[in-house]
Amino acid sequence: MMKKTLTILCIILLCVPLLSLSARPTSMSEPAPVLPPKFSWREINGTDYTTPIKDQSPAPTCEAYALCAALETKMQYQLKELYTPDLSDNHLYFYAGGTIEKGWVSLVDAAAYLMEIGVPDEGCYPDPHRPFDYPYESLPGWENRTVKITDWGWVDHDVTTMKQALIDHGPLVICIHFLKDFFYYLGGVYTPRFGGHGGGHVVTIVGYDDSKSCWIVKNSWGAKWGAKGWFRMAYDADMISDWYGPGSGVMYVEGVYGNLKPDAPKVYLKKPDYSHSYFFGIGIPTLLKNLSIQRAAARIIGPLTVQVTAENTETVEFFIDDESQYVDTEAPFSWKLEATPGLHTLMVKATNNHNISSLDIQDIYVVF
Repeated sequence: MMKKTLTILCIILLCVPLLSLSARPTSMSEPAPVLPPKFSWREINGTDYTTPIKDQSPAPTCEAYALCAALETKMQYQLKELYTPDLSDNHLYFYAGGTIEKGWVSLVDAAAYLMEIGVPDEGCYPDPHRPFDYPYESLPGWENRTVKITDWGWVDHDVTTMKQALIDHGPLVICIHFLKDFFYYLGGVYTPRFGGHGGGHVVTIVGYDDSKSCWIVKNSWGAKWGAKGWFRMAYDADMISDWYGPGSGVMYVEGVYGNLKPDAPKVYLKKPDYSHSYFFGIGIPTLLKNLSIQRAAARIIGPLTVQVTAENTETVEFFIDDESQYVDTEAPFSWKLEATPGLHTLMVKATNNHNISSLDIQDIYVVF
């Protein structure tokens, strides 16, 4: 009897470890990461690493604008410096295969272009805001002023995965579809409600807020649209589109490197502005945009002094239709416009003391 009892006890003792191993509770597995209830690249320890809102109109170049917005934020965060990098959205759009006629550039092609070649700063190929295709070529030497990425990929659409990717990789580029009410968004958390199909678009998520169950998103329709160019999109808005196949629609970019801060001038035409009409030097927003005059061409009636803002600049040269008109060697740089009636291209070329140049371009329509 004693032998039987000892045998049974030995069997029980041998089985206990096996039972305990097979019944290990699931709570022992790797815990899921705890995400903060709110996160934004506009507020990292008190610093806003995003760059100013841009305006792509009237061209359908949103893919390039969204990608450049993500890169510019990553560039500032990487250098821990707020220097307002401005990448050439137009260069990326056209050189990666986009056209105005077809109305888009493939995000996959644009990301591949960023990996292989990179995108230069805006001064190499400024956006003339033209609603049509035209011959294009970036400034000679642009290859030495490019920013590249090492990788890109798609992110699952579930909220938790997107949050983690946003924190780990930086701003996310997303493909969306929207209703017509989106054109009239003024603030709050957007959910499509009325108006029928409005179109497809590509924008940049820079943050999220669980208290309002929404994403914080940067648009490229100018600072007068929405909440100063920004909008909040509800988690359950169901707007993300997988145009590039199942699992696509939310893109991350990784490994920003290259000439993040080129020693080049920054120059911008301040006056005239492509969205305004000028009456003897006084500008007002253009209201009658459907006339036979080219869209996004400043309309000029009477005398006007061209004004620019410039950094890291020694001289600014003014051109009409590629013909040099005047060189200003002293800031603030300006020129009293002299042009015949009709449509013209106004260009300014800023050059620094290392003989490196940058451009800005816009079309103008001179009435008289």
